[in-house]
Amino acid sequence: MTEKSRVVPGVTSDNVLMAMEVVRREAVRTPMVTSAVFDEIVRRRVWVKDETNQRTGSFKFRGALYAVATATSDQRKAGFIAGSSGNHAQALALAAHLHDASATVVIPSDAPASKRTAVEAFGARIFPYDRRRDRREALVQQIAYRSGLTVVPSSDHRAVIAGAGTVAWEMLQEVNDLVAIFVPVGGGGLAAGSALAALGHNPRLRVIGVEPAIADDTHRSIKSGRLTSIQPPDTIADGLRHTEPAPIPFGIIKSLLHDVVTVPEDAIANAMAYLWRYYHTAAEPSGAVALAGLLQAAHRLPDGPVGVVVSGGNVDWPAYRTLLDIAMDRTERTPDAAPVLR
Repeated sequence: MTEKSRVVPGVTSDNVLMAMEVVRREAVRTPMVTSAVFDEIVRRRVWVKDETNQRTGSFKFRGALYAVATATSDQRKAGFIAGSSGNHAQALALAAHLHDASATVVIPSDAPASKRTAVEAFGARIFPYDRRRDRREALVQQIAYRSGLTVVPSSDHRAVIAGAGTVAWEMLQEVNDLVAIFVPVGGGGLAAGSALAALGHNPRLRVIGVEPAIADDTHRSIKSGRLTSIQPPDTIADGLRHTEPAPIPFGIIKSLLHDVVTVPEDAIANAMAYLWRYYHTAAEPSGAVALAGLLQAAHRLPDGPVGVVVSGGNVDWPAYRTLLDIAMDRTERTPDAAPVLR
């Protein structure tokens, strides 16, 4: 990685601190939880930031809330629009509702039904699209232009990044001696915001992004030094099915992230099982990715406590039960199979 800098494209650690002042008024300060048994497995103290307890069930509410709260009165009057696999859609729908604004969301037709139902419950208007045929961002821009709506991207937005960074800021307020924080990487907003929060706390603190091995657009982009596209990935982590990092967060994470770890699909499911068994948390696959990364990379870290962001818990229950049953059986038969133990 390149040398860290305190100045990055349009967003700084101070922006995350300012977002804290707004976000804390409406967002839940989610718990930091531990498990003595899991600590024994990985041979270090692990603090899990459980964003499944956040409003709308994921960290996405933080960024959407800050973006809507800092928008102009004219923008709130006209309404907002976003493209999302589900969690950001829910977040924008609720954030807009809290500020007496309308929300329109463009959602893939194969998004989990639970996420679509939740979006509709908040009163948002839904436009479905085919992620293999349609260009989501072009569709969002067309609708926004036609209806005069303000676009709030799920990642590529300075206020969204700053709001997402409040997750890590809260972690560091509670446990100030973390040596590393593991975060999932999709569009990059959470990873970028977390890196900025860490930089403001301790420039030596490692922020490590984690993404599915078959959805490794960020890993490839960092290796090449430029935005690199992949084919639409068919990962169980539906919130991380990006084909290219978002430009604004990529400008941050390529400089500030310590590493990007990629994990196989079985490891993601295993992490879901660990979270259920040891932390009593029902994490969606995207939310469990960071723990899978810890299991793979913890042996490369210096001694000390580690933080893990469980980013969301909006599970599709039939698919979740199937994945969990298989993974629970696998991890019970081979409880020491975590890569960190080799």
